[in-house]
Amino acid sequence: MLVRRVPWAIAVVCLVLGFMLSMQFKVQRQVALNTASLQRAQELAAALEKSEAERERLMTELDELRGQMTAMVKNQAELADVAEQLELAQVHAGLVPLTGPGVIVTMKDSTLPVTPGENPNNYIIHDEDVLKTINDLAAAGAEAMAVNGQRLVASSEVRCSGPTITVNGVRTAPPIVITAVGDPEVLQEAITMRGGVADQLKPWGIEVSVVMQEEVTVPAYKGSLRLKYGEPVTQEVSED
Repeated sequence: MLVRRVPWAIAVVCLVLGFMLSMQFKVQRQVALNTASLQRAQELAAALEKSEAERERLMTELDELRGQMTAMVKNQAELADVAEQLELAQVHAGLVPLTGPGVIVTMKDSTLPVTPGENPNNYIIHDEDVLKTINDLAAAGAEAMAVNGQRLVASSEVRCSGPTITVNGVRTAPPIVITAVGDPEVLQEAITMRGGVADQLKPWGIEVSVVMQEEVTVPAYKGSLRLKYGEPVTQEVSED
């Protein structure tokens, strides 16, 4: 009887050992899977942290780029404003041609014969006649003027030089043609009104004609702009 029971005991032991080995394999496999999952989770967490850091860096860079763009737009607006002011200053200084409605005033010496004892200078155009015409046009709102192609600016001079007239240092002879930009009707009225320059010169036979134009062009000033004595004043900003 005892001899027959031994194989059954061995079988039971083998069965238990097999079961234990199977359970140990499953446990080790589960541990391995858990370890792999933990490692994967750690890798994903590290990747997520890296992505968030990259996102923060990109957001910071984006903010910097937006700031640079805003500054560029502001600078462009300031530059456009400066360019507009410079262009306007050049227009007022006579440094660029100007076109618009206006008049053309033509002044010609008299063709009447000089009577004995009469001063022949009364029958020719003088600088004071041209200056009075210019002043009347300016008072009537002329925005730009030229005398025989010479643009009038703040430093322009008009003076007699014998039988000729000098404008901006350039000699010119009659007929004197004054081109003026402004309201044509108002400018014409300023010259042809009773008591105006045309009326005053008429007795001497000096012809002053005014032609209204829808568009005239006044050339740019070509003379020197250098100052010999004056210089700009630099104002210091006072601190409060």
